[in-house]
Amino acid sequence: MRRINRIIIHCSATAEGKDYTVANITAWHKQRGFKTIGYHFVIYRDGSVHKGRAIEEVGAHCTGYNASSIGICYIGGCASDGKKPKDTRTQEQRTALRTLLTQLKKQFPQATIHGHREFAAKACPSFDVAEYNDIK
Repeated sequence: MRRINRIIIHCSATAEGKDYTVANITAWHKQRGFKTIGYHFVIYRDGSVHKGRAIEEVGAHCTGYNASSIGICYIGGCASDGKKPKDTRTQEQRTALRTLLTQLKKQFPQATIHGHREFAAKACPSFDVAEYNDIK
């Protein structure tokens, strides 16, 4: 098993109110030259959590940090114009993300929780992940 020391949260950078799937993201990532989806988990707008890459596999979601991290992506992150960053998480996504992070922290207690923007010049995930600092 890989040594996991970070859990990195992303948004799909898609317009609010629009649904996308693991299959959509997989196609986008393959177009960029990835072998498959770069994230380990994707949270749909209805709060359902879907698997991407296996946790045992190195992700392709945060340059320089993939080998020791888990990538989680929620669908959304942009205003309806599809460009301006916006926290578009539904209540179901908020709940699902908290539940998933709690489960992952139990499995990887040494892992810290981060937003992608901490490692890249992006607005991603379009909200301050400090709201999850209480998860131990």
